[in-house]
Amino acid sequence: MREILGRRRKFSLRRGARSPLLRAALTCATEWQWPVVPGVGLRSGGGRPRVCGCPDPECAVPGGHPFDPVLLAATTDARMVRWWWGNRPSAPLLLATGGHAPCAVSLPAVAAARALAVFDRAGVRLGPVVATPTRWSLLVEPYSLEDLGELLSQQDWVPSSLRFHGEGGYVVLPPSQTGSGRVRWERPPLRRSGRPWLPQVATVVNALVEASTSAPDGGSRLAY
Repeated sequence: MREILGRRRKFSLRRGARSPLLRAALTCATEWQWPVVPGVGLRSGGGRPRVCGCPDPECAVPGGHPFDPVLLAATTDARMVRWWWGNRPSAPLLLATGGHAPCAVSLPAVAAARALAVFDRAGVRLGPVVATPTRWSLLVEPYSLEDLGELLSQQDWVPSSLRFHGEGGYVVLPPSQTGSGRVRWERPPLRRSGRPWLPQVATVVNALVEASTSAPDGGSRLAY
């Protein structure tokens, strides 16, 4: 029996070695030193192919959140990463934000596409941008809650659709599949040695506020 179980485990790990998610997780963890953890993933049930693997039948973010292991287990250890995705090759890839890892600012997909066009025309340099069918996340340098609070207090108005992913948060990374669809890079990380370049959160927030309040009719360019 032990021999059979051992063969099954080796087969699972070999299968996981071919997983694009494992390759992406190892790149994040070992090359970029971004702590990662597998998401809960999806399961089939009742004719609904995108049911969350967690116990909540009404889960608001099916497949795209941590469960077991919990977010605090996120690591840059290659052996742990290989173990996780060796056993669960299709598990979504989650980046644990904050600390020494990237943070993020996210907004609805339609507004984000408009924002990136505005940024490009204005010459605002962005780092990696993660896109899902519903929301896009702009990765930024790590920031503390105090830094974010001070930044937001300096703004007269901030779009209510913005979400901030800092310490204790997470972002789903490509090539994950969640209940909302495929996760992809709208702006991929620069393929250079070391970690990908990231902008400061103030640069992104200031540009988003400017883009939201600079429409000629006084409305928002990022309305959706």
